[in-house]
Amino acid sequence: MTLQQLKYVLVISETGSMNKAAEQLYVSQPSLTSSVQELEKEIGIKIFNRSGRGVSLTNDGAEFIQYARQVVGQFDVLSEKYMSKGNVKKKFGVSTQHYSFAVKAFVEMVKNFDTKEYEFAIRETKTAEIISDVATMRSEIGIIYLNDFNRKSLTKLLSSNGLQFHTLTKCSPFVYLWKGHPLAGEKCISFDQLADYPCLSFEQGDNSTFYLSEEILSTNEYPRIIKANDRATMLNLMIGLNGYTLCSGIICEELNGSDYIAVPFDTGNSDEAMEIGYVTLKNVILSDLADIYIREIKKYLGIE
Repeated sequence: MTLQQLKYVLVISETGSMNKAAEQLYVSQPSLTSSVQELEKEIGIKIFNRSGRGVSLTNDGAEFIQYARQVVGQFDVLSEKYMSKGNVKKKFGVSTQHYSFAVKAFVEMVKNFDTKEYEFAIRETKTAEIISDVATMRSEIGIIYLNDFNRKSLTKLLSSNGLQFHTLTKCSPFVYLWKGHPLAGEKCISFDQLADYPCLSFEQGDNSTFYLSEEILSTNEYPRIIKANDRATMLNLMIGLNGYTLCSGIICEELNGSDYIAVPFDTGNSDEAMEIGYVTLKNVILSDLADIYIREIKKYLGIE
């Protein structure tokens, strides 16, 4: 098994075609096919199903690809640190729950580099996809939160994917709403006060559980709830419908605008807290870009 073979199967899985992969890799199609067949014979599994419509991953192949991405990803990190890669663009990706501070830190990191030489990606996405992205090295860093409710389940999920959680900050929950909301002037807002207004929640998919929710207190019985997929839509719903969401209170006004505020949430007698952090693969060398990004987050949060 060679690194070149691993790169071959990654490109084939991404293009879904031997011919397209051969063109992208600048090798002949027969040579590419032969190399993959040798790899399949060596490791004792069939990686791809082949048909007239192209190629697709087998169940064994899908699992193999996850490990291949990790190996190739770590090789790229090592190359970035210790070798000159010529004109090949260096890559860095972040997958995150919908936190404006995570985007702000990303912006500040990118400002330090020439985007002609780097390929950057930031993905505000579902919790399960964040875990998958980091596990497969699609993203090097993932930003999520833990609390007493989801900690056991998410920690188990992270561990099974070879990931570890690094704490950045802990914070009490806030109610996030627009400045024209009837409750905007309150010093503290209780759950009962919110009964007449729609709770806005980021959609996690049809098969998701409460443990994957981005919003704290996800098991509460909300009489009115509306789901959204992106932060811009969420902000529009706050103004248009007097909606609200529960958040960390860490708001980037520069990105979200000055029309929104975070009011402390009255949790009653419970000691609810969000522990926000980043996830990485276990026992990996982080790229210089990842180190800079984490420093930018810590700088924004005031924890350096």
